[in-house]
Amino acid sequence: MLKLKTIDIGRTASAADLILESLREAIVHGEMQDGEVLRQDQIASLFNVSRIPVREALARLEALGLVTSHRYKGAVVASLSLDEIAETFEFRALIEPEVLRLAVANMSAESLEEASRNREAFASEADPEQWAQLNRAFHYALYRDANRPYHLQIVSSALDKVGRYLKAQLALTDGMEQARLEHAAILDACLARDGDRAAELTRRHILDASHSLIAFLKRERGEQG
Repeated sequence: MLKLKTIDIGRTASAADLILESLREAIVHGEMQDGEVLRQDQIASLFNVSRIPVREALARLEALGLVTSHRYKGAVVASLSLDEIAETFEFRALIEPEVLRLAVANMSAESLEEASRNREAFASEADPEQWAQLNRAFHYALYRDANRPYHLQIVSSALDKVGRYLKAQLALTDGMEQARLEHAAILDACLARDGDRAAELTRRHILDASHSLIAFLKRERGEQG
């Protein structure tokens, strides 16, 4: 049985949007496993809609890289190879440091305060289900003053693709302790208005997470190399 937040949206004009967001959250947060079949009739019944908005939502999720279509199975939750995961992190390590570098010069006291609150919440949170959301909130509070909405849209898509893997890596390795220390160092650099250092620390933070995650997944999948 699918675990989705559902409401009766049979008469709303934004049915596809709401279905998309519910499915996206479930996939990103790891509530749906790689390869899990997404049955249109079951989803339509849960939301009290026809299959039309469900098909639209699944098509848009496929464009985001979260769903793949198979000839006989239909739509399934996408499974990323290690190479695809590594490439996603390589991309993040290129764009996110530059976004932060641009943001530091214009960073408001409100953004710094929000980032500090999110860093503390992340560091003290015991529930793995909250880690990905708090991690994203911390980084986005620091990025937003770059005023680069398209950059952040692409970053968000990249985070969505790997979010479900990161939760397991943080929970089952020493990733949380390392992330806490790295978040503190990044925030200190932003408070000092040192954009170059903040950018470099962010680049290392992303690449460290990538190396830890890839090593973890290799062990889990029994892959060599």
